[in-house]
Amino acid sequence: MLLATFKLCAGSSYRHVRNMKGLRHQAALAIGQELNWRAPGGPTQSGWINQVRRQSSLLGSQLEDTLYSDQELAYIQQGEEAMQKALGILSNQEGWKEENQQANGDKVLSKVVPDVGKVFRLEVEVDQPMERLYEELVERMEAMGEWNPNVKEIKVLQKIGKDTVITHELAAESAGNLVGPRDFVSVRCAKRRGSTCVLAGMATQFEEMPEQKGVIRAEHGPTCMVLHPLAGSPSKTKLTWLLSIDLKGWLPKTIINQVLSQTQVDFANHLRKRLESSPAPEARC
Repeated sequence: MLLATFKLCAGSSYRHVRNMKGLRHQAALAIGQELNWRAPGGPTQSGWINQVRRQSSLLGSQLEDTLYSDQELAYIQQGEEAMQKALGILSNQEGWKEENQQANGDKVLSKVVPDVGKVFRLEVEVDQPMERLYEELVERMEAMGEWNPNVKEIKVLQKIGKDTVITHELAAESAGNLVGPRDFVSVRCAKRRGSTCVLAGMATQFEEMPEQKGVIRAEHGPTCMVLHPLAGSPSKTKLTWLLSIDLKGWLPKTIINQVLSQTQVDFANHLRKRLESSPAPEARC
């Protein structure tokens, strides 16, 4: 059903209706509804995930006023699927084990998810409003290399509508050269529903960015960051980061687990320093 609906939306089966905006919009809404129906999580998921998934209409809203190519539609769908799958993983509270606990309350949890592998979950509280984090992590994404030593560069390769981008990320080598140079090509989407922002993504193919000599092309699995005001303290933000990543190459699992867990802890510390030291630009979230 989903494949047939997507073909109709993309116009790959009915080329003569490509300019019929209403039909494409209806097909997009059908895709969004079916993705929600298929997504895991069930009735036990927490309220903020329920809010995002219940109100999400990513495909419909993006296709309402603009027509996209078949490839762009595929990227939009891929971003939506990454968001739904990542939120489904976060909504399941069973099986999480503690990997790292910091004195300030930051913690990293992990578990093994079928068909995905081991995933890591960072939970932190940041003494900044949600709009400030959104601005830094989305609107100023390409500046991340300026404040996060684990990232050499992030470049937006293509922007599709207002919510979806294709990015290339060049990661820095880990301390002691335990993990050599890696890069990632990902589709990312950002959505805000009510008081919650979700930034999701996963690995994708982009012809204009082939693999580079001397750098291993790693892959993000379904990953996302969820931002929402801390209960009782709207000027503070709860940040939850689900990290799923395949570093490729021949690396012992113990090293991978150590590097990824520490990467999340380091990210929280670097983000706080960035927010405290740099002036807040005008929020647009």
